[in-house]
Amino acid sequence: MYYGTHYASPLGDIMIACDEENLIGLWIDQQKYISKTMPDGIVPEDQNLLLMKAKDWLDDYFAGKKPDPHRLPLAPIGGAFKQAIWKLLLEIPYGELTTYGAIAQEAAKRLGKETMSAQAVGGAVGHNPLSIIIPCHRVVGATGSLTGYAGGIDKKVWLLTHEGVDMAKLYLPR
Repeated sequence: MYYGTHYASPLGDIMIACDEENLIGLWIDQQKYISKTMPDGIVPEDQNLLLMKAKDWLDDYFAGKKPDPHRLPLAPIGGAFKQAIWKLLLEIPYGELTTYGAIAQEAAKRLGKETMSAQAVGGAVGHNPLSIIIPCHRVVGATGSLTGYAGGIDKKVWLLTHEGVDMAKLYLPR
C-alpha cells in the first residue's frame, strides 16, 4: 500500500509518497512524467512517520540547512538502469553541478560498459520520482545549458539559486 501527503513549498504544492518502509516519490505540482512515475492507489495519510520525516527534510532543505538525503529511506520505483543513475545523482553534493555526459561516463564505468549515451542518462534523470531529494536539478548540459528538469526550468533555476550555485555560466535553452 502507498501513502501520500502534500507539502506546501516555495515551488508550489509537492506530493510525497511512501510504502510501508521507504519514500517512493516526491513530485512537484504538474511535474512532467508524473503519471508515469506516480503509482495508483495512494492513500492520503498526513500522520505517517515516513511522510513526516520527509516534510522535516524539506523544511531543512528550504531553510538552507543542506540536509543529507541518506537520512531518509529511499526506494524510488524504477528498473535497474534508472536505479543506477539515481544512485549516482545522490552523490552530487549540495550546491554543485555535473553534466549528463559525466554521469554517463561514471555509469558506464560502474556498469562495466565501454560507453553510455548521455541521452539515455537524461531519460533516467528526467524520470526521477524523488525530485529534490534525489538531486536531478544539479545536472546540466555539457555547455551549461539548463535542460531536462521535469519540474520545469523555472524550478530548476530556483533550486540551483537556492543552493548558491553560480548561475553566471549557465543558460536557458532556446
